[in-house]
Amino acid sequence: MSVEIKVPILPESVSEATVATWHKQVGDAVKVDENIVDIETEKVVLEVPSTVDGVITEIRVEEGATVGEQDIIAIIEEGAAASAAPASTAPASAESASTQAPAVDSSNDDAAANDDDADKLSPAVRKMLAESNLSAEAVKGTGKNGRILKEDVQNHLKTATSDSKASATPSSPTAKTAQAGERGERRVPMTRLRATIARRLKEAQDTQAMLTTFNDVNLQAVINLRSQYKELFEKKHGTRLGFMSFFVKAAIEALKRFPAVNASIDGNDIVYHDFYDVGIAASSPRGLVVPVMRDVDQMSFADVEKSIGAYGQKAKDGKLTMDDLVGGTFTVSNGGVFGSMLSTPIVNPPQSAILGMHRIEERPIAENGEVVIRPMMYLALTYDHRIIDGKESVLFLRTIKECLEDPARLLLEL
Repeated sequence: MSVEIKVPILPESVSEATVATWHKQVGDAVKVDENIVDIETEKVVLEVPSTVDGVITEIRVEEGATVGEQDIIAIIEEGAAASAAPASTAPASAESASTQAPAVDSSNDDAAANDDDADKLSPAVRKMLAESNLSAEAVKGTGKNGRILKEDVQNHLKTATSDSKASATPSSPTAKTAQAGERGERRVPMTRLRATIARRLKEAQDTQAMLTTFNDVNLQAVINLRSQYKELFEKKHGTRLGFMSFFVKAAIEALKRFPAVNASIDGNDIVYHDFYDVGIAASSPRGLVVPVMRDVDQMSFADVEKSIGAYGQKAKDGKLTMDDLVGGTFTVSNGGVFGSMLSTPIVNPPQSAILGMHRIEERPIAENGEVVIRPMMYLALTYDHRIIDGKESVLFLRTIKECLEDPARLLLEL
């Protein structure tokens, strides 16, 4: 029985998506709940699993194509065996089905692996080969029945690049000249996530009166506290004690004192939020994402550390859901993990402010009339001046500084 594989129900406010990566091809056997394709929306990547055991007989949508909710993207023959798949391929490959069938049991045959029959190549692979000026015979296929995968082309190009660099020695002026003369360029369409990030950041600049104020903080007390309790903390809570939990908890204390920083503008109204949902800006393979921790004022240091760790892993694995990303009343961005000394982060609408952290650097400062070396960090608060006054922004940042330089304030709420 033929089973249709459809685009899943898309998150609210998302009308279309892009086919990102096919993990299976025509003729491949699949099991129920096995992921066969990734669908990229404006915010998250959705996995589309198989609903039955069987063989993919037709793929209707190429990688990079735009699809809508419940569009049919593939057909699976339920209960079919992989060896029978070539006889049931999509109409586009019907002409080559009879020639491919004998090659099913010869996956180790180099000739079959490098067959230049276009029907054995996915659209993405054909495009990569064309852009790289490569023939199918030049690439070793590692897929089923010797099929060439995108990874095979990428690995071939990496190997070729490495060999080219190795041969370009000082004693080889010809190779150096060839490298110096290369002026290639590549045109790659934006992913839907990257395009959305670009649009939202530009909208923020166009609609908000953004201003950034700075301060620096001496983290010696935080470092001493971590050094004293990090082993006991990890043993008891099962997670390491990092810097982020201190900054998040300090931000919560400051948000309580200055409600406008936790508010947002809706038309001509100011919406004050009596809850504290903090977004943590994180880098993922597909771009910037901001998963949101809910009700952070009710969380302990350990809860914050565990939540940040879990979201970070989900971002790396591409497992974040729409629920993980919506909402948020304030954002913390840590550019210091990449070595940033100073920055002016952009507010994540409809929020009104974002806190920027930077690298910790030992610097000389005056302390009790003496010059001493202390671990210092620059802090930046970008805020919407339409709703937050300069005085509030400066005092907000100073509150964070005071809480971090004397962490006991966080416990005593001083």
